[in-house]
Amino acid sequence: MPATLKTAMLMAGLTALFMGAGWLLGGSTGVVLAFLFAAGTNLFAWWNSDTMVLRMHGARPATGEDGLTRMVADLARRAEMPVPAVYILETDQPNAFATGRSPERGAVAVTRGLLQRLGPEEIAAVVAHELAHIRNRDTLIMTVTATFAGALSMLANFALFFGGRRDSPLGIVGVIAMMVVAPLAAVLVQMAISRTREYEADRVGAEIVGNPMWLASALRRIQGFAARIDNNAAERNPGTAHMFIVNPLHAHGYDNLFATHPSTENRVAALQAMMPGGQGRGGRPWG
Repeated sequence: MPATLKTAMLMAGLTALFMGAGWLLGGSTGVVLAFLFAAGTNLFAWWNSDTMVLRMHGARPATGEDGLTRMVADLARRAEMPVPAVYILETDQPNAFATGRSPERGAVAVTRGLLQRLGPEEIAAVVAHELAHIRNRDTLIMTVTATFAGALSMLANFALFFGGRRDSPLGIVGVIAMMVVAPLAAVLVQMAISRTREYEADRVGAEIVGNPMWLASALRRIQGFAARIDNNAAERNPGTAHMFIVNPLHAHGYDNLFATHPSTENRVAALQAMMPGGQGRGGRPWG
């Protein structure tokens, strides 16, 4: 199934879950309140997500890293997309993420550790992966799903209030169950979307940079460093972990229901499958 169709189905499921929770918790009143709350929170996130996330991680513009900014500009032109803003995160853990509600407002943030610990081809492959997220509008999709998950959790906090209304279809036991199940289901859908988009960004990023094995090598090395080096800003803001190319938190990276990323081994295997005759499908390697 194409990644875009799978993402659309997951988004539809998350929307249906949110509206259904509103109806179960408050009947027709709950549906209206759920819709208004979702619309308000998503509008706020749509306008402010990029600056909020960059501020959370202490990002600063990459004013002194001329080689990095030239690399990003070259790869963006190769990808036929607007050149995003470039930011540096002052952490020793190699990692990177992209943000922005559209390609015209995109931003790529890389850590100091990435620049110091990876080679030029690996850095280029990581940047290309993040450009793929921006070009595919994954940054907007992930912001909306994260906001939906948060909004559903807040809606569940009102469950006891709604459960006391006459038009609520649930009794007290059902309300308590909804308080637990609805936020968990939303998080599972959010993680499923995140993992789907990572595979697609790996594929497109490898095509942009022209050699899938550059990205495969970068993923292996980042995973190894991330398991040993703390990313304090990410630990303080675990809700942003899904945005990074590799999970920045010290957690097990297996393909299970609670993983924000596919396993590195599976991602590397998918990249290796792009190598007929040892050459990626992106044509001439970048550089």
